[in-house]
Amino acid sequence: MKFGALLGASVLAVALSWGGTAQVHAQSISEALAAAYDHSPDLQAAVLDAKVSAERIVQAKSGMLPNISASVSGGYGSSLIGGSWTPGASSLSTSLDYAQNIFDSGATAAQIEAARAGAEVAELQIRTAEQSVLYQVVQAYMNVLTGRQLLALRQENINFFRAQLQSAQDRLDVGEGTRIDVAQAQARLAQVQAAFQASSGSVQSAEATFERLVGRRPQALSTSHNYGRLIPGNLDVAISEAEVDHPGILLAKAAIRAAQAGVDQASAGFGPTAGISGSLGTSWTGPAGGARDGITAQVGFRISVPIYSGGRTGSAVRQANLGQIRSEVDALSAYDQIREAVIAAWTGIQSADAQINAAQAGVSSSNTVLEGVIQERDLGTRTTLDVLNAQADLTTARESLINASSNKVLATFALLSATGRLTAAELALPVQVKTAVPYTQAVEDVWQELRTIPE
Repeated sequence: MKFGALLGASVLAVALSWGGTAQVHAQSISEALAAAYDHSPDLQAAVLDAKVSAERIVQAKSGMLPNISASVSGGYGSSLIGGSWTPGASSLSTSLDYAQNIFDSGATAAQIEAARAGAEVAELQIRTAEQSVLYQVVQAYMNVLTGRQLLALRQENINFFRAQLQSAQDRLDVGEGTRIDVAQAQARLAQVQAAFQASSGSVQSAEATFERLVGRRPQALSTSHNYGRLIPGNLDVAISEAEVDHPGILLAKAAIRAAQAGVDQASAGFGPTAGISGSLGTSWTGPAGGARDGITAQVGFRISVPIYSGGRTGSAVRQANLGQIRSEVDALSAYDQIREAVIAAWTGIQSADAQINAAQAGVSSSNTVLEGVIQERDLGTRTTLDVLNAQADLTTARESLINASSNKVLATFALLSATGRLTAAELALPVQVKTAVPYTQAVEDVWQELRTIPE
């Protein structure tokens, strides 16, 4: 059998085996990313965490705002004397109370700043979670696509070695071959059948991961995308963009802000505080002893100056200072880690390009060698084992090409992630960008308790 006819039959068999997939709508990387973005529980959880952090701003701002409350209380008394009930005094009182801190040495202002920085941290954690989710989707996408390509390659090998086994058996039947040729072909066929089963299991596992992340089963996949336009022109530009835009860098800066506010808040413990209060009330008592109605009003103030706190305040300040130093050290570490990630992703792209070129050359040469060995075997100058070995070399080269192509896509998206551009907005995904900013703006309204807060 000629190699060209054999390869054509193998491709036809693979096409038939994947016919169900070929009929469905092609699922691009962009579509998978958009579906996963809308589906991801991790992103939903990050948004909820950011909304929780936004509420801390409101709680902090309340420290310098009035507290107004109204109360009503009353009672009725009666006594049993000489076998009969005697009405006692009854009372009813109302009160409108007001209290407000007017000075706390900047503690509330520092607490508000810390809360706002915390809300910014939580918002940036949405972006961090977004990048993580989208990169996981790309990995799952490529695992499915690569697994299916390898599975198709294994199927081609099965068809090829079956044909070689039949050819060896035919030559043995006419006295031109040996039982050794048949046994070698049978052994190779068993090996590729086992490899096919292993690849099938890997594909099923990859498809399950894809479905968990994306929320739907993978269809016909393709590596084509237009996100190469987002790749910086050179490594230095990539590093510069990462140091400015990466959410990890911005998060580290916000964490420093929060730590600095924590120092200010702790230091305010050494300063005085002042507050005012007032109340307006009515009272009624009767009928026993006669009614005593009246209106009462009271205004007061309070000034407090700390003298000694048993070392608690000084310890809190030292602790806050250490926390600020720690946040600055974490920021330096974040810079180093992100720079490392950019360099690794950049070199990964270069390495993948070189691997693709080498693999393409390997596939081309292995094809030529296989065709030549088959012709020489048919002429009697080569053995079946030579053909089997040549096919194995071709398979290895094709596997290398599949893996190198996958690595190129993964390295591209890894670089986008390392530079902070693996986001729904940067990728122009057809989704509504998840953010807690509108919620934060709404709850910062001092009259928010009288309005409906968006979910």
